[in-house]
Amino acid sequence: MIANPVTAEEVERRIGEAVRQWRIDAGYTQQALADRASLSRFAVQGLERGEGSRLETLIRVLRALDRVDALDALTPREGPSPIELLAQQRRAERAAPRAPRVRRSTRGR
Repeated sequence: MIANPVTAEEVERRIGEAVRQWRIDAGYTQQALADRASLSRFAVQGLERGEGSRLETLIRVLRALDRVDALDALTPREGPSPIELLAQQRRAERAAPRAPRVRRSTRGR
């Protein structure tokens, strides 16, 4: 996890370090990873150095490393949002049949 506050350069550097470690763990050279990702070796080098790579480069490399899960925190949640769930619950409550009210008679007191 990246603690706040950090600079954009620090985030890029940390991402580059992670990508480099994943590449090494997977047993790829920079050239082999570049080939798998349809990129140049220079693009992979730049990403690993944290030199302002394009998002597309990062995505291609993560796919080639089978690590797209690293982006999970950035992708939208699937399914209804909490607001949509609340709205559905309220609609269901309004549509549910209600028990008849029992009135008390004030006569005979």
